[in-house]
Amino acid sequence: MAGAEVFSDTSGPEPVRGFLHLPDSPATPAAALVLTHSAGSNCQAPLLVILAETFAAAGIAVLRCDLPFRQDRPKGPPLRTAARDQAGLHAAVDAVRRTVQPPRVFLGGHSYGGRMASMLAAEQPGLVEALLLLSYPLHPPRQPQQLRTKHFPQLQTPALFVSGTHDGFASIAELESAAALIPARTRLAPITGAGHELLNKASRETLASTVVEAFLGFAGVSS
Repeated sequence: MAGAEVFSDTSGPEPVRGFLHLPDSPATPAAALVLTHSAGSNCQAPLLVILAETFAAAGIAVLRCDLPFRQDRPKGPPLRTAARDQAGLHAAVDAVRRTVQPPRVFLGGHSYGGRMASMLAAEQPGLVEALLLLSYPLHPPRQPQQLRTKHFPQLQTPALFVSGTHDGFASIAELESAAALIPARTRLAPITGAGHELLNKASRETLASTVVEAFLGFAGVSS
């Protein structure tokens, strides 16, 4: 099993802090994934750790990183930090390209982290080759009229949505409708019985392999 090493890079406009998972093989990884957390968590979230380990075992380097708002404060939600958080993800992508030098780079995140990733990709077409959006927070719970899709029509990066069938932030039908706004290729991978957290007792043994297999197939990466 591939291990993780502490990662830090301060050469960009925003510092990058997290953990880098490299495949066991000494060869150049087939690709790299920058993966970040939700509004209430950090890069040590069990979901990110198990996904990073599973991607690395499949030959993909993974940087799971803390967004700038979490680097500033160990607890609490982001407070009007969207621009900085997106800049932090841009810096993380750049750092991975310099450090790992993979042929392809992907970007993903859980909930708020995925939303920041998609907003950055909409602003910076070509920055990454594909997006992994875990539990995309389409709207606040019980407020389906407050859609977070303004940037979707500008999104030119292929995106895989992974969402639980019991997610209060978006039903599967709502996500399917929203994804139709995106001109790039999209796919939705429903996780039966899961809520917004995705990882639970029922899914712990199978979730990571399901997500990794779905994303590698979607992105056209041979493991």
